[in-house]
Amino acid sequence: MSTATKTASTALIAILRGLTNAQAARFGQCVYDAGFRSLEVPLNSPDPLPTIRTLRASLPADCIVGAGTVITVDQVRRCHEAGAQIIVSPNTDTAVIAETLRLGMGSFPGAATPSEAFTAIHAGAGSVKIFPAEQVGTAGLKAWTTVIPKEIGLIPVGGVDASNLKGWLNAGATGFGIGSAVFKPGISVDELHRRAVCIVEAMEIALASSGIAA
Repeated sequence: MSTATKTASTALIAILRGLTNAQAARFGQCVYDAGFRSLEVPLNSPDPLPTIRTLRASLPADCIVGAGTVITVDQVRRCHEAGAQIIVSPNTDTAVIAETLRLGMGSFPGAATPSEAFTAIHAGAGSVKIFPAEQVGTAGLKAWTTVIPKEIGLIPVGGVDASNLKGWLNAGATGFGIGSAVFKPGISVDELHRRAVCIVEAMEIALASSGIAA
């Protein structure tokens, strides 16, 4: 996700923390049908690796399935074996980034400071997860953009919802990881679809009003 991102579907990652393998095919399809094209299963979910396998096997090829909360090289390898295409981390670990790239996956390391962001970039990451986004804030992110290379994706995660997408875009965000605003354990498929559609529509409006949409 670079600054070339132009559409809501490619700019959004649905973080499905707590999704079970039994729910994966149905819930994954629900989020896909709502317009998301990237899904993340955090490793602190129940049976995350089987869930990733199920999502990858059941969803169309244009849907990216990834793993989140990945903090070790061994986890990177196991996620790759399960079919993950992107690796998302809460921190910046150059060994994790290197192994992710070696295996041909997209790397989204977490950073809360410019120093961490540059460590991730120098290790080869093409996108940086701004985490926790609420701590960095839109003013902080705007300051980052004065020094971070323009081709690097900046993906706020944490506290992002339909109400603040535009503010983050105007501050320089190129995409978003959306967690509890879309999915939480116990949610119904109907409510999941409603929430996901709401986020996608809000993103389309924010992109258009910010002059970023294609």
